Amino acid sequence: MAQDLVIGIDVGGQTTKCGIVDARGTVLAQTVIRSDNHEEAAPFIAELAEALNRIIAEAKAEGRIRGIGVGAPNGNYYTGTIENAPNLKWGHTGKVEFAKMLSEQMNGIPVSLTNDANAAAVGEMTYGAARGMKNFIMITLGTGVGSGIVINGEVVYGHDGFAGELGHTCAVRHNGRQCGCGKHGCLETYCSAIGVARTAREWLEMSDEPSELRSLDKITSKDVYDAAKDGDQLALKIFDFTGRILGEKLADFIEFSSPEAIVLFGGLARSKEFLTEPILKAMNENVLPLWRDKIKLVYSQLKESDAAILGASALAWEL
Repeated sequence: MAQDLVIGIDVGGQTTKCGIVDARGTVLAQTVIRSDNHEEAAPFIAELAEALNRIIAEAKAEGRIRGIGVGAPNGNYYTGTIENAPNLKWGHTGKVEFAKMLSEQMNGIPVSLTNDANAAAVGEMTYGAARGMKNFIMITLGTGVGSGIVINGEVVYGHDGFAGELGHTCAVRHNGRQCGCGKHGCLETYCSAIGVARTAREWLEMSDEPSELRSLDKITSKDVYDAAKDGDQLALKIFDFTGRILGEKLADFIEFSSPEAIVLFGGLARSKEFLTEPILKAMNENVLPLWRDKIKLVYSQLKESDAAILGASALAWEL
């Protein structure tokens, strides 16, 4: 039987999403496992392989898998390794030979690996909001802040495979927050889901402003979103603050590559009704007149799981 199927895997800080994909981009079967249940890479990869074999059986796809594509934090397209990924419990120090280890667990099926945001960018360019675009920047707003830069229709990898870490550019230069990468003031510490929750906790401690968030023991970005939906003034200010920081950094990114659009993707991007206005305002206030009011801000058109799965799967067709 023809090997007419591939697998796409999106490794996130908290969950890993996997899907079997056909040549038309249809996700035939998918599953989710926790990314944070293990301290070491080997048991995580063993659990991942077990989950993949389950959905292969579910889709009756035994013997038909041509290859596996993986998007992961600090995934290196050139080497197949994950290196010093701050948001992965089992990958935040040293180098993990991820592609090699997973291929061995999957009886030799070839594996290709890239950065998770790069995978999402490929998925969006092929199937979503960036279809037809040759120059755009994908920003993923999840547990962290990732980015995929596409220039002339090609993902930018750089000389070592790690280009595009825009989430770790400095957003707050003085007294910036400590980031998991070891630096201070990274964009990720303010504009990720974790960053939004951190802003909420800090602001609650610094003021006595009334807010429904005060009744919560452990605040998440979704709690802040729900409060904003209820008209909570503190929550609305948090999104305005977050959007302004992101918009200022997007202005810098625009001046670097002159993209047609910025595409926002990920869990925090679902708060677009509170983020869009402050992002655009700050972006256009801080960009050169050459690009003012010319760069589109668009949101992913794909289901959150599908964009990265489809993007990662595209790598596998080349194996």
